[in-house]
Amino acid sequence: MKLKHYGLFFITIMLIVTAFIVNNVYYEQTIDELEDENDRLQEQQADTSEKEPMQSVHLDWSTDFSYQSWEKIEQQANNMVEDSNGEFDKSWALFLVQKAKAYDIDPFIVYELLKVETGNTFDPKLVGPPTDYGRAYGMSQFMENTAPWIADMANLPYEKELLFNPTYSIQLSVVYLDHLYGKYGNWDEALTAYHRGIGGLEQYQDENGHAESWYAVEIQEKAEQNRSVAYNN
Repeated sequence: MKLKHYGLFFITIMLIVTAFIVNNVYYEQTIDELEDENDRLQEQQADTSEKEPMQSVHLDWSTDFSYQSWEKIEQQANNMVEDSNGEFDKSWALFLVQKAKAYDIDPFIVYELLKVETGNTFDPKLVGPPTDYGRAYGMSQFMENTAPWIADMANLPYEKELLFNPTYSIQLSVVYLDHLYGKYGNWDEALTAYHRGIGGLEQYQDENGHAESWYAVEIQEKAEQNRSVAYNN
């Protein structure tokens, strides 16, 4: 009987180790894909460096690579992919969760913002309608009068075409949200400012006495719902 128990114990341990290895292999493959994207951005920077000096591309991969941490990251990413009916690519979701974590931002706030900005399509090539200030571009819907200085804050190069790159766009949105939250200290003002601009936020507050725009409320409520689903699974 003891030999049988030892055999079952050994098989259980082997299954756990195998699952851990499989998860690590998948993680490394995903990181390789995203690092390839980073290399592409670096090459694009090099191609344009003769025209205008630019700051180096830096995509932050620092995180806790423990099994528990990776399991949580993948769980959140899977929730985003499922919620989007597959429109939000798994590699984008993994990048978003890690980037948001690096800035201590709820990743579902960023995800829901991208959902609203793209009308649930998550189309990285999206071009917004014409406005008095121009058009908005990419998944994060940045305008050409805003994107360059946000890219500068993120230590990234800037070209209009880069706004159509999903990981570049996601990184700009995280950096800009970090800037706005640091400025206002709450998500109502930060999100309304993202949507309307600084001047638009001030006008909204003057007219309504608060910053709880439909945009800010919807993103926070949906983020809370998705967060609850992810943590309960």
